[in-house]
Amino acid sequence: MASKNSKQTQNRGKQTKKQQKKWILPSVAGVAVLAVVLIVVAIQSGNGGEESDGSAGNNTANESQAISEGESLVIPVSEISETAQFYPVTVNGTRMEVVAVTAPDGTIRTAFNTCQVCNGSPLAYFDQQGNTLRCLNCGNRFPMNSVEIEAGGCNPVPIFASDKTVTDDSITVAYEILAVNAYLFPENWKTQ
Repeated sequence: MASKNSKQTQNRGKQTKKQQKKWILPSVAGVAVLAVVLIVVAIQSGNGGEESDGSAGNNTANESQAISEGESLVIPVSEISETAQFYPVTVNGTRMEVVAVTAPDGTIRTAFNTCQVCNGSPLAYFDQQGNTLRCLNCGNRFPMNSVEIEAGGCNPVPIFASDKTVTDDSITVAYEILAVNAYLFPENWKTQ
């Protein structure tokens, strides 16, 4: 009888181990799925999983406005500071965005909010991280003092002085400049 009890105890032990094995794989898979979800949420929040330094991410000065032929995007100088402001516009059905910021030297800089290298990716746009603009697609950082100065490479597409009108009160980007640069913003831009 003792040997029968011993075999029953061993069988129970084997069943317990089998039952434990059945739960290990789903548990590991569940943890992996949760990790992926958390990473995606961190990236979509514009933080990339990094600690925030308290600077603004994607400040939008106003709601998207449709710009038609004969009209212009007018940015009040009073809104521009060291915190990048993003101005969404729609031109001929294309969603676009202009970024304006005061560089460390005190000058106001403007650019299209799309990365020249990553263009075509839904994440080919910038957010502010400290005193840099960070491409959400590749993660490259671009110093504010280079906005509107550098063309080419992984940086915002500059809107040069010849492409805008600047007064003490406003910066004006005409429809023609916006329309000719609409190709920089594919249909999937900023869709993720």
